[in-house]
Amino acid sequence: MPETSERDLRQTIIDLCREMNANGLNQGTSGNISLRLGDRMLITPTATPYDSMTPEMIVSMPMSGDGSDWQGPIAPSVEWRFHREILRRRPDMNAVVHAHSTFCTVMAIARRDIPACHYMVAAFGGSDVRCAGYARYGTAELSQLALEALEGRTACLLANHGMIAMGETLDKAMWRAVELETLARQYFHSLQIPGGPVILSEEEIAETLQGFGTYGFQSDAA
Repeated sequence: MPETSERDLRQTIIDLCREMNANGLNQGTSGNISLRLGDRMLITPTATPYDSMTPEMIVSMPMSGDGSDWQGPIAPSVEWRFHREILRRRPDMNAVVHAHSTFCTVMAIARRDIPACHYMVAAFGGSDVRCAGYARYGTAELSQLALEALEGRTACLLANHGMIAMGETLDKAMWRAVELETLARQYFHSLQIPGGPVILSEEEIAETLQGFGTYGFQSDAA
C-alpha cells in the first residue's frame, strides 16, 4: 500500500473537522484536531472556518520547543499546548480530537465524570471517563489538568469547556469522540429517570476490556 502523503493527511484533518460540524459533534470553529507526523505535529489553525480551510493552512509544529517555531500562514489553534503535550506523553497515540460537543459539555459544565453506565465506557480505557479540573483555555495549566484526567484513559472531559479524545489513528480518535458524545448523551438521559442509572461493576468493565481486543472500531487508516 503506498504511503499517505503529508498533503493527504492535511486534507484528512480538514475532512474530519468538517465531519465534526456536519454530524453535530462540534459548532463553528471551536474544535481542533492534531496528528503526530514524525518529530512534528500537524494541527488546525486558529479561528478558521473549516469550509474555507485548505491543506496549506494546517500548521506544522515541532514536538519540542516553546511553541513559537510553527510553520503556516495562520497561527496554530490556541489549544496547541494540550494537543502537543498529550502526543508527547502518550507515544501510543497519534491523533487528538477536541470538540465542544453538546452532551459532553453539559457533563463538563456540571463537572461530572461519566461512570460505567454502559459497557462502551471501556472503549476509553477504564471504568469511567474523568472530568479534568478547570483552567482557562490555551494555558499550560489546562494541559496539565488534561494529562492528569487522561492517565490510563483515551478520553476526558474538560470542566466548563468540552472534551478530548485521542487515537492511534485519526479515524480512531474521531470514532472515540463520537462514542464519547453518545455515551454522555445516554448518561444524561438516564439521570432523568427516577433512581438514576445502574452502574456496571469494575469486574464487568474488566471483562469488557478483555473482549475489546477483537471488538469495536478497527482501522489501519491514518
